Amino acid sequence: MNLMTDLRTDVAAALQARLGADVDLTSLTLQTTREEFEGEYTLVVFPWIKLARTKPEALAEDLGHWLTEHSDKVAGYNVVKGFLNLSLKDDYFAQGLFEAYHTPNWGTAPKNGRRVMVEYSSPNTNKPLHLGHVRNNLLGWSVSRILEATGTEVVMANLVNDRGIHICKSMVAWLHFGQGATPESTGVKGDHFVGDYYVRYDKAYREQVKELEAKGLSEDEAKKQAPILLEAQELLRKWEANDPETRALWEKMNGWVYAGFDETYKALGVHFDKVYYESQTYLLGKKIVEEGLQRGVLQRHDDGSVWVDLRDEGLDEKLLLRSDGTSVYMTQDLGTAVERFREYQLDDIVYVVGNEQEYHFQVLRKLLGRLGYVWSDRIFHLSYGMITLPEGKMKSREGTVVDADDLIEELIGEATRIGEEQGKAADLDSDAAADIYRQVGLGALKYFMLKVDPAKGMLFNPKESVDFNGNTGPFIQYTCARAQSILNKLPDLTKAIEGLSQPILGTPFDRYERAVLRLLHEYERVIAEAAVKLSPAVVVNYVYDLACRFNQFYHECPIARESDPKLQQQRLLLTQATLRVLRSALLLLGIETPKQM
Repeated sequence: MNLMTDLRTDVAAALQARLGADVDLTSLTLQTTREEFEGEYTLVVFPWIKLARTKPEALAEDLGHWLTEHSDKVAGYNVVKGFLNLSLKDDYFAQGLFEAYHTPNWGTAPKNGRRVMVEYSSPNTNKPLHLGHVRNNLLGWSVSRILEATGTEVVMANLVNDRGIHICKSMVAWLHFGQGATPESTGVKGDHFVGDYYVRYDKAYREQVKELEAKGLSEDEAKKQAPILLEAQELLRKWEANDPETRALWEKMNGWVYAGFDETYKALGVHFDKVYYESQTYLLGKKIVEEGLQRGVLQRHDDGSVWVDLRDEGLDEKLLLRSDGTSVYMTQDLGTAVERFREYQLDDIVYVVGNEQEYHFQVLRKLLGRLGYVWSDRIFHLSYGMITLPEGKMKSREGTVVDADDLIEELIGEATRIGEEQGKAADLDSDAAADIYRQVGLGALKYFMLKVDPAKGMLFNPKESVDFNGNTGPFIQYTCARAQSILNKLPDLTKAIEGLSQPILGTPFDRYERAVLRLLHEYERVIAEAAVKLSPAVVVNYVYDLACRFNQFYHECPIARESDPKLQQQRLLLTQATLRVLRSALLLLGIETPKQM
């Protein structure tokens, strides 16, 4: 049963019967009826005025009358100018509620045979994950879950930037200042440990630049000749030449970082099906570039460098191979894209990358098309905006970025403080209480990060996110806990409704129940919309709306005190179905739901 589809079918039948109009169901739009009017769904009749040759009000009346006479779903209607507001029958809602309760994975779609790779995270191994990475990881995880809910097989991938001058800078600093220290000997988490040396490098580099300027060098000359930079460049050359000692140090320090990353990923609740390393993939595109040269698709300049000219498509020339034959990021992405489509037989690839790389992905798509890859238009860039803080923008290199681990700890700590002040877990042992506060803190973080459309920049205020009122994760989690507490208080009745073999008919639904039921039947549409838009914010908005409607129902429609057994059962059934949908939707966002708050 799909309420919207069923109703559209009947509306199309009405248009056919009264006007002789053949209507494509996919183009027939029904809106949610505004709260000041009676009804659940509204049909805008203006598109058919010309065909009907009558006034909008008259056409709406005619269609409404036909539907009440011929539809087994429509109980009544009212007309407001050219808007036909439709009210659904109680028994139809009862059937829908019964189906929602008894359908496993309600709202999700069966397997559709499609396979999509979602690449996210993509950290550098010279520093810990920061606030920007948090948004990236949460978007990637949630989009993956949403796509899976539409029946798509998803491969979650991570491309780690583990080579290049950045890691060599951390290596040089450790050689200079580390004195053999390790994460184990210092008690510092591996990625933080290496990141500290990246900061030490930058400090030493700045000092050396100033010293060279004091000796008479220009700023540009000083920046190029700083001894610690020259050492880092020499390390990079040794790495590319497979120098054993350099490679051994590189592997050791990257290993420290990977161990640290894994801890953060575990804390965030994300994982990957496939991890790629730039050190293993950066050469993949060179063969493809050489083939493009031979076919005349790409051009070699006089200095030996290779380019693609996309000016006729509104873009620019793009370097693919330097004059010394080394590859650039575009070459790598070219090679990895081809390799992934070949390896996994993908239908699409979704790259979760900040909006500063929009031009890069435009070029990648056009380049792949030029090279003859028919799937080039199946590459999607999930572009997300910058995060700012109440104090302003994050800074890099100086060690002032908002660390992901610190942020997680802060939010869990804030959830713990609020929870203890309000006595929310007073009857639980310390471990159980700590787990609830962990769930609430992480729920606050994830919800706040995901409720803003990815394309938009966002202002992140950690303290605002941990609030049990308003559009926050803790508010939704508390709503779930409230619903669960209702079920716990009526165990016998809860067990009884589990054994129901047919809908509870003949019992009316009031407007609060109807509002919740309508939203339950919109869950599948919401998931589909979120998947098309690659936006978890669509799910967040739905979850908030459903939670608000359920809380209205909770306050206006008593369950434990209800004397009518059929009505009591129906309301408990609605509570259980709502709880399941809320939990399901929150899982799409990566948010756990405590059973008690």
